[in-house]
Amino acid sequence: MRNWLLIVMLLLSMSLSGCGYNTLQSTDEQIKASWSEVVNQYQRRADLVPNLVNVVKGYAAHEKEVLTQVTEARARVGSIQATPELINDEQAFAKFQQVQAQMTSALSRLLAVSENYPQLKADGVFRDLQAQLEGTENRITVARNRYIKAVQEYNVTVRSFPSNLTAMMFGFKTKPNFSVENEKEISTAPKVDFGAAPAVK
Repeated sequence: MRNWLLIVMLLLSMSLSGCGYNTLQSTDEQIKASWSEVVNQYQRRADLVPNLVNVVKGYAAHEKEVLTQVTEARARVGSIQATPELINDEQAFAKFQQVQAQMTSALSRLLAVSENYPQLKADGVFRDLQAQLEGTENRITVARNRYIKAVQEYNVTVRSFPSNLTAMMFGFKTKPNFSVENEKEISTAPKVDFGAAPAVK
């Protein structure tokens, strides 16, 4: 009797390995790990913001609107709980992307303001913070790319036969991925006209 039980267990384990269950588990874990790295890099960026704002504030106190926008964007980023469950909720995921995009936009405006202040650009602390921010933006891009690939692999497994049957049986669903915010804008080719004469002043 014990031998039959071992044979049945062996057959079950062999059938499960061929049905994609283990692949679903490993790719799901890869998504969680990749997501953690994305959140980690966004947190690193959020941590740099107060120092950057304080340095700019010392040189450009009358740029209050820009400084306020950056501070508010950071507060919105901090208000979202970026838990692993967020990647299973398309609306929450979209909101997370939107808030991070607002932060990116606010930081871009802040760095553009710094161009108007040569003393600020020459400040060692500002240059260091700016370099850290640029490095963090690069890390965010790498982390997002890894997450995108992990989700792609997982979603292909969830949708491919025969693993899609296993996915349905165990409740695995496709996960949302990062998207381009201004997709319509970037899909339209820019108009370049070299024939127009410059305006006379």
